[in-house]
Amino acid sequence: MHLIDLAKQRYTTKAFDPSRKVPQETVDALVEQLRHSPSSVNSQPWHFVVAATEQGKARIAKGAEGGFAYNVSKIVNASHVIVLCTRTDMPEEHLQALLAQEARDGRFPTAEAQAGQDNTRRGYVALHRFDQKDLQHWMEKQTYLALGTLLLGAASLGVDATPMEGFDFKKLDEELGLRAQGYSSLVLVALGYRADSDFNAGLPKSRLPAERVFTYL
Repeated sequence: MHLIDLAKQRYTTKAFDPSRKVPQETVDALVEQLRHSPSSVNSQPWHFVVAATEQGKARIAKGAEGGFAYNVSKIVNASHVIVLCTRTDMPEEHLQALLAQEARDGRFPTAEAQAGQDNTRRGYVALHRFDQKDLQHWMEKQTYLALGTLLLGAASLGVDATPMEGFDFKKLDEELGLRAQGYSSLVLVALGYRADSDFNAGLPKSRLPAERVFTYL
């Protein structure tokens, strides 16, 4: 299927069929696609928690109790739920791990190239930490790049998806012990197959016209 057809076809699922499960090989493909998401200076400031069991989904659903209860059914009825998390800092250990992995993957033909990559990445981190003072926001933007990758990837594999910001970040962080690991939850994505009761499946897609969203120079 052409990429534009996928973009037009996918939508935010409002009700999942709990009896249908996404095949493991499809989940594996989506997880691998997530791992290969783009990020500024290859910073990869993320971690992904994948819930495949009823118990795992129930734990994530705790974050939607109370004021976000309208999302509980999407979480528990989905086949899988992925919590996209962002680092709460960019520590030295992570910077060194990135550089070491790039070296193992053969990205540096010379020592100078390796030093250049390291200096460039550290320069961006310092820029956002000290000058623009938006390091957390910058890292979250990278995680949203991964979100877009996941949503389009799901559509390409015929999997319905629902991104959700409607949950209690603090409650979910505590439930999963994320902050102690240096992460915080940012957005949830429920994956599965739509139920017949999903009203949004039959509604036409709506976007502003091209002349309002593009300027050509």
